[in-house]
Amino acid sequence: MQQVTVKDIKIGDRNPLVLIAGPCVIESEAVCLDTAKRIKEITARLKIPYIFKSSFDKANRLSVDSYRGPGLKKGLAVLEKVKQKINVPILTDVHCQKDIEAVSEVADIIQIPAFLCRQTDIVVSAARTGKAINIKKGQFLAPWDILPIIKKAESAGNKAIIITERGVSFGYNNLVTDFRALRIMRDFGYPVIYDATHSVQLPGGKGSSSGGQRQFVEGLSRSAIAFGCDGLFLEVHPDPDNAPCDGSNMIDIKTLERLLKQIKKIEQAL
Repeated sequence: MQQVTVKDIKIGDRNPLVLIAGPCVIESEAVCLDTAKRIKEITARLKIPYIFKSSFDKANRLSVDSYRGPGLKKGLAVLEKVKQKINVPILTDVHCQKDIEAVSEVADIIQIPAFLCRQTDIVVSAARTGKAINIKKGQFLAPWDILPIIKKAESAGNKAIIITERGVSFGYNNLVTDFRALRIMRDFGYPVIYDATHSVQLPGGKGSSSGGQRQFVEGLSRSAIAFGCDGLFLEVHPDPDNAPCDGSNMIDIKTLERLLKQIKKIEQAL
């Protein structure tokens, strides 16, 4: 398996499980700094490599009235402050090709959103930056459909590729996880992360916004680690019930350490 190195974190190829975590979207500098600080303290105690994640713009919201974030300039300024003050690598997503250059100046990993994973220009342009890229498998794709997307990134000369599984559409307003996908996609030679919080999302489940079932996050996370993956992606918030985006599927930061302790035990057993 290709090992992906981000700062001093090595992902895949039998390296320790990595955690990618943070609020779904940037709502304020204070929330991002506080959340990143608290997660880093937890992961440091448990010796889990940690990458902070949050979005400056959620361009794929269902409703025009949904909160999208502070935008490119203000959002990147917040992420840069988190990077410098908390001393953690940064992952954030891009929704249009023109933002990629600016994002690459701050982010250590550029994420291709699930809905955009087949957009050739975005994938190739992100790969051309030379930064690590995290391709989220679209919920409308079979696991083997990710291989041509990998080839797009490789065509730009970039092999710092991470794939993230986030569930697959199962009828209307519902997602399920087929854990076979983790094995299938890992066989393509790159690290695979399991996104437990988006896998319990109920797309459009609230009519004008998505719902979620966060009560299943812990069980799915444990199952993914037992089945075999290279890390977890978790959206984490200090008050998810009042978060402006994806609150129903984000987990409360107060429950994070308990879950990560369980994950560590499974990793050690394996």
